[in-house]
Amino acid sequence: MPDFSTLLPFLAAALALNLTPGADMTYVIARSATQGRAAGISASFGVAAGSFVHSLLAAFGVAALVARSEAAFLTIKIAGALYLLYLAWKAFRAGAQGLHLQSLTPVRLRRVFAEGALTNLLNPKVALFILAFLPQFVDPSRGSVAVQILVLGLIFNIGGTTVNIVVAASAGAAAGMLRGSARFGRWLNRSSGIVFIGLALRL
Repeated sequence: MPDFSTLLPFLAAALALNLTPGADMTYVIARSATQGRAAGISASFGVAAGSFVHSLLAAFGVAALVARSEAAFLTIKIAGALYLLYLAWKAFRAGAQGLHLQSLTPVRLRRVFAEGALTNLLNPKVALFILAFLPQFVDPSRGSVAVQILVLGLIFNIGGTTVNIVVAASAGAAAGMLRGSARFGRWLNRSSGIVFIGLALRL
């Protein structure tokens, strides 16, 4: 299990990253705005299901590599740090971009859940991000790498799901704020960029 000195910065980074708008949050807001709060919450749980699958794949994939070579694990961390620096560069370049919402046709909540999961699962950026982010907080000397990544993934997922549910419950205000304020959009992008740089330099 990660120790407290590792868990504390992870929680801070996870919260900042979960608050940053992306494709998943856009889908949650669009569903909430189109067919109400229940649909937004269903979309949030669908996104969580997809994210959990990504965490599982990362956990067992990274664990298999660590079992073969500690140098391979270090390579993953360095590659992850470089990817986070790339995300930081993109965030600073994005400036004040807001959300681009579309009107969605109302469907059953089961389908909303499935679409939320697919939105997350079929997004390669999510897979790359989880593979870059979670191993930065793993210490092979503290036990099973797979268990550590699963625990961190679960914590990250709980935080993200909580944020998405709050967004779903206040979709109108959230959409207006994220779409209409250039200053707020710029602040969000710069904040996420700073977090990415901090995570990359943590090595």
